[in-house]
Amino acid sequence: MSKTVLKNLDLIAQTIYDKKGFNILALDVRDLSTMTDFYVIAEGNIDRHVKSIAKTIEEAMTQEGDELLHIEGSKAPDWLVMDYGEIIIHLFIPEFREKYALEQLWQQAKIVDLHIDVKEN
Repeated sequence: MSKTVLKNLDLIAQTIYDKKGFNILALDVRDLSTMTDFYVIAEGNIDRHVKSIAKTIEEAMTQEGDELLHIEGSKAPDWLVMDYGEIIIHLFIPEFREKYALEQLWQQAKIVDLHIDVKEN
């Protein structure tokens, strides 16, 4: 796994955390999926919160020189998907994450150890 991908996974996780997103999980699906290498799954409280998290992720990734390839669900973001090629991000409101249980699709995936600074300011 390249240092850039690890850095981006940590950046995405930190951005979600800083925007008060929760239940952040990154899965390494390189051996299981041909669509992408990693999935990041997280939650926001309500649809506006999910949309705000997505916007902040896009800004942070753009600053790193990574372009968003595609986004789905931005009009009614109960479940929003952001495609960065090697990384696909799924942002949910809690009810939708529980309903669709994406983690169950990739039970054999390796969980990525994310580095999130949780210090209070």
